[in-house]
Amino acid sequence: MTDSLQNDPLAIALFSEISAADQMARTRFGRALPKGMELSHFSVLNHFARLGGEKTPAQLARIFHVTKGAMTNTLSKLEASGYIHVRPDWDDARRKFVSISPAGIAARDEAVRAIAPVFDDVMESLGPEKIRAVLPVLRELRTFLSSSD
Repeated sequence: MTDSLQNDPLAIALFSEISAADQMARTRFGRALPKGMELSHFSVLNHFARLGGEKTPAQLARIFHVTKGAMTNTLSKLEASGYIHVRPDWDDARRKFVSISPAGIAARDEAVRAIAPVFDDVMESLGPEKIRAVLPVLRELRTFLSSSD
């Protein structure tokens, strides 16, 4: 971090607000999710529900910016719940492929219904105009941060 960035109250305020909002959002979403479902579980299920297909655990770890161990833990819990299918890679026995199951789609849909009131509260409180205005800046920030990994 450069000296000018370290001492810039605007940059510090930006990251402080983002960090605080992230923590509060995670807490509210976590409380709203169905019993036994964690935010990491929902994130993986939502990814597959939106995009379909199969991914390796290593690909998922990269996508979600977590360690392979953390992703393996999440996938083990999802598999034990019947929410995902894990199959061997027929060409490379050391690798596995993960996909969402019908039960996983149903669990993701239930979670979406459970967290909808949180989203509704945000939309009602801030209004669509403010949300539309801030989204491009947040996307640009995310893109910048992800490119500097």
